[in-house]
Amino acid sequence: MHAAVERARGVTDHPVLTHLARVGLVAYGAMHLLIAFLAARMALGLRGADADQTGALQTVGHGPGGRPLLWAIGLGLVCLGVWQAAEILLWWRGLLDAAHRRRTAVVCAKCLAKGGVYGVLGITAVLFALGLEYEADERLPELTDEVLEIPGGTVAVCLAAAGVVAVGLYTLARGLTGGFMKDIDLPAAPDRWEPLIEGIGRVGYVAKGIAFGLVGVLLWRAATSADVTDATGLDGAMTAIAGVSAGPWLLAGVAVGFTAFGVYALARARYPDRDPSS
Repeated sequence: MHAAVERARGVTDHPVLTHLARVGLVAYGAMHLLIAFLAARMALGLRGADADQTGALQTVGHGPGGRPLLWAIGLGLVCLGVWQAAEILLWWRGLLDAAHRRRTAVVCAKCLAKGGVYGVLGITAVLFALGLEYEADERLPELTDEVLEIPGGTVAVCLAAAGVVAVGLYTLARGLTGGFMKDIDLPAAPDRWEPLIEGIGRVGYVAKGIAFGLVGVLLWRAATSADVTDATGLDGAMTAIAGVSAGPWLLAGVAVGFTAFGVYALARARYPDRDPSS
């Protein structure tokens, strides 16, 4: 088993996969820049594609060279997911040690969670490249309604909402503490760029954490009120923000935050570090 794991580790550390993972990080950053653009349009009262990941992919797909770009984005993000999740190959031995089992389990869960997020985004991009487009804010209420109709569905949706809120709080905490800098290969990054990367990353993570927290709150409301129209994704959260009196200004702030996160992701693509223990 040890030999098999070492061989698998060698494959996931191969320079080709690493370069493809960096392509995925570039795509990840570009998606957030597109979401920021769509949020800015919403702040100006202009509607187009949804201000979320699927809206960003639709924008790419409908532009020049859209289909090849979607394939490149999908491949890059899937490879990024494999590259990130493969860190469990480095840490799995800790599961055999009772003294380190809990810490190792947390690290492995983080590896798989991050890899899963990137992988789902990559598969979504591939589906869009195949012409199978959908809008998340239309599908989510339908899915929520289907779950609410089954026994225990309300509890399941509430748990999902709590999970989304937890992700938002975790993202917010990383932004406030600067923990995201551990995903940057600091020895490789020039010292003069570190304060700038950290400042941009803080803004991006805080904005993204707040946005995901709001998505979770809306999903919770849908579960407790049985009104599935409250179950909306990121675009729905943006729409909810736009509905308040200071909506345009708040959306402008969200756009700035997602722009910052996109720029940080591009910096991470330049100096990537996937060590989840850091």
